[in-house]
Amino acid sequence: MTPEQVVSAAVAADLRLIRFLYCDSFGIIRGKATHVSSLAERMRTGIGLTVAMQAFVSLDHLASVEGMGPVGEIRLVPDPDTFVALPYAPKCGLMLCDMVELDHEPWGACPRSFLKRQIEHAHSRGFELQAAFEPEFTLATQNEDGDFEPLDDSLCFSGVGFLSAQHVMDDMVSALEKQGLVVEQYYPELGHGQQELSIRHAPALQAADNHIKYRETVRAVAYEHGLLASFAPKPFANQAGNGCHIHFSLWSGGHNVFHNPAAEYGLSDMARQFMAGVLAHLEGLVAITAPSVNSYRRLAPGMWSSAYTAWGPDNREAALRVASPFWGNEAASTNIELKPSDNSANPYLALGALLAAGLDGIERGLSLGSPAMVEPGSLPEAERQQAAIRRLPEDLGAALVALEGDEVLLSALGPTLAESYLAGKRLEAQLYADQDEAFELRNHFFKY
Repeated sequence: MTPEQVVSAAVAADLRLIRFLYCDSFGIIRGKATHVSSLAERMRTGIGLTVAMQAFVSLDHLASVEGMGPVGEIRLVPDPDTFVALPYAPKCGLMLCDMVELDHEPWGACPRSFLKRQIEHAHSRGFELQAAFEPEFTLATQNEDGDFEPLDDSLCFSGVGFLSAQHVMDDMVSALEKQGLVVEQYYPELGHGQQELSIRHAPALQAADNHIKYRETVRAVAYEHGLLASFAPKPFANQAGNGCHIHFSLWSGGHNVFHNPAAEYGLSDMARQFMAGVLAHLEGLVAITAPSVNSYRRLAPGMWSSAYTAWGPDNREAALRVASPFWGNEAASTNIELKPSDNSANPYLALGALLAAGLDGIERGLSLGSPAMVEPGSLPEAERQQAAIRRLPEDLGAALVALEGDEVLLSALGPTLAESYLAGKRLEAQLYADQDEAFELRNHFFKY
């Protein structure tokens, strides 16, 4: 859409406020809003934002980052193609924004611009990343004591789970459809009150944009029903965690270059090289795809969320699962699933870092080891070492150390984004280390 078309659509829909939203580096969706009477001007000039916001962590403490203090401003400049009228907020619309410096250049700390850079890097080599996020979330109520309780205690995929959530989930599907998001599957998941609702894959930037709209929609519709929707990786310590697996494939000239029907598991050499790149960088990558203190309650053996740098065909304990393609559509549906990923991640950072890691595997011609045909944690340590299967970091601090030592990922992020991200995440780890489990669970519950 052009800016003029956005203004016309907003006026025709009788909107009052248009939200200029962004997802900060720490996975929190933030933004400002403009009145529709100023929309045309604000689309041209952007809305001012202090540079400090990209050092503001999820507990709203300011990390110490040079150049991200009280002095300085950037602009939130909306992408007209992301405009939607919000079915869950009458009179409101939204657009997703890039962070732009006052000289009109993309800001080095902008996650959306980072993903754009990685997309251009892929395009320069003739590739396009297609991706789909597979989010899980928990529906809950809050009692008089302020504690959260799951909506139900139904079983995985059970009819009772469909029944208890049917009205809120129907309204969620309707709200997503009204924004042009194509719903693919829905079912009650393993955890009490846990839901999985997935939308269709898209090119990388659109997939990340869609995930922001998705999170906003789910939370808002749940709220209308008197419920809370938590995307926290582990909202309840004794229940299954909420993942947000990333399904991805690489395309060129309209063809899925991951697919080779004559090869083992239908994987081309390029797919294997890309996967090898992801596994080579995985210890640092999880600092971006599973970036909260709460994330590491999920990433443990036996959780079906992956705990090792293993891959395998339909192995749901492996970090990379080769998903079985759809019958009759094998070429287009060949894809890989990244398991150690959750909703506390910024989707632009997650996809950009995934793409950087995979392309490094292609550029260096890395070899993929043998597949894991069993749960990696069940193998003797000697067998894991022989197969080069490594344990993923067991807490956020260890993941940040791995990221800081990964020159490929740091170079892709760039110095401004890398420095502010590492500083902010270290501050988060420190702030939670000083508190108990109840503080951690409560303060992750409704932030994501």
